[in-house]
Amino acid sequence: MAAVKAPSALRRLREAGFVTHVIATAAALHFVTPLSLSTAADSPLHTDRTWFAPQPVAQHLSLARADVVVCVGAGADLLSRAAQGRASDLASATLLSVRAPVLWVPAMNQAMWLHPAVQGNVATVQNWGHRFLGPEYGRFGSHGEGEGLGRMAEPEAIAAAALALVHPAPQDLKGRRVVVSAGPTREYLDPVRFISNPSSGKMGFAVAQVARDRGAEVVLVTGPVNLQGPPGVEVRHIESALQLRDAVLDAARSADVVVMTAAVADYRAAEQKGEKQAKVAAEMTVALVPNPDILAELGADKGGRVLVGFAMETHAGVERAAAKAQRKNADFILLNYPTREGTAFGGDDNQVTLVRPDGTHEAWPRLSKLEVAHRILDEVARRLLPGQPVS
Repeated sequence: MAAVKAPSALRRLREAGFVTHVIATAAALHFVTPLSLSTAADSPLHTDRTWFAPQPVAQHLSLARADVVVCVGAGADLLSRAAQGRASDLASATLLSVRAPVLWVPAMNQAMWLHPAVQGNVATVQNWGHRFLGPEYGRFGSHGEGEGLGRMAEPEAIAAAALALVHPAPQDLKGRRVVVSAGPTREYLDPVRFISNPSSGKMGFAVAQVARDRGAEVVLVTGPVNLQGPPGVEVRHIESALQLRDAVLDAARSADVVVMTAAVADYRAAEQKGEKQAKVAAEMTVALVPNPDILAELGADKGGRVLVGFAMETHAGVERAAAKAQRKNADFILLNYPTREGTAFGGDDNQVTLVRPDGTHEAWPRLSKLEVAHRILDEVARRLLPGQPVS
């Protein structure tokens, strides 16, 4: 599965501004075709067969002049060859010659990843300054062979990590504390049934990751999602809106910035049943009561914090978002339209409009969620006065 994501990773790297050159190992070509790789890279493919073709400079030396090397879907064997300093194929010879940053994006099953030999090789190359992205927790293998730690990171995360190595994120949030909420909430009707929504949490996790990269101390409060918490971020897990409220208000006491991306259920059961309710043939009525408005509570006791909210609308979006920002004392609202293709729940991209309380707004193009996160935090950083503590 990791190999077939390689063309998508190449396209994301090109969208980030990279000129890409691909070295395909013999093993990789069992899973993905040379044409798909060269097309995605917009450049000829390099393999062991092309290594010794006549050329002015040895191919592994010319390729080693890169600004960054990304080992996409790296397996235990390539990692082992690199750690041993071997040059038995084009990929390992290039890794032995490169002086630019190296980013490993591993993909293997959990047993292999956690084996002492593999972890020893990871430690060796990390001591040389090589970086790792993932692996993540999830299912791996084309036929769902297993689940655990070993799944390859997603293409947009790979591009963002590579870009950060070449152009490190500004440290404009250094010394700041950022709280981010993410994912859905679950409002249980009985022990097995609940009201929820399909939020993936990807937007909030992206904001947390980017805030961390920009120097902030980050607390991520998340509902139930299938994402691994970004390294270096404190993650607090919740299920219900009431739990989210308590966790966010607690973390916000010492925060400079609060970004509320969580898709909070508007209502909960008036009475949660303690036992599973039997199915009945007749219609059923469930009494619901409103959940607390967490953004409004934060706005009522805002102090010097920067407060950011999200809104989903199907029409009259800017007017409603501006009114929401005014009513809840938010600095700005990110408005998106869930019915637009490619930007609905669970996607890797988003298309939002930044709306301020006075109605001024900026419509952003469709971007990866990591790029959206950077733009959000650009706006946040402009509002934070250097050295100004939260009141």
